[in-house]
Amino acid sequence: MQSLARIALVVSDYDEALDYYVGTLGFDVTEDSEVSAEKRWVVVTPPGSECSLLLAKAKGADQKAAIGNQSGGRVFLFLHTDNFDGDYARYTEAGVDFIEDPRQEAYGKVVVFRDLYGNLWDLIGRS
Repeated sequence: MQSLARIALVVSDYDEALDYYVGTLGFDVTEDSEVSAEKRWVVVTPPGSECSLLLAKAKGADQKAAIGNQSGGRVFLFLHTDNFDGDYARYTEAGVDFIEDPRQEAYGKVVVFRDLYGNLWDLIGRS
C-alpha cells in the first residue's frame, strides 16, 4: 500500500501562510519546528485528513516565481468536505476568493477558489 503523506506548497512567508490556512480555512497546525534561522518545518492538515501540506518558504528566484502557480494555472488541490454548504458559507464569510458559483456535478457539489497565493483549489462535497 502507498499513500500521499504531504504535499509541499511554496509560500512567501510562514506566518502569513499559517494565518490563511489555519485562520481562514480552518486547518490544524500539525508541526511548526525551527530548522535554522531562516527555515521552519511547517505542516498544516485539514481536519480529519491523512494528507497534509508542508508550507515551504520560497528560496531563490525560481521558487519565488512558482508561488501561486505550482500547477501551471490548473486546479492544484482538491479539498473534500462532508459539509459542503457549511464550509462554503464559512469560507465566504471569511473572505475566501471563490472564482465561480457552486455547481452540481455527477460526483457532488464543487466550487473553485483561489488561495492566498493564487493557487486554485476545488472544494468538493462528494455525493
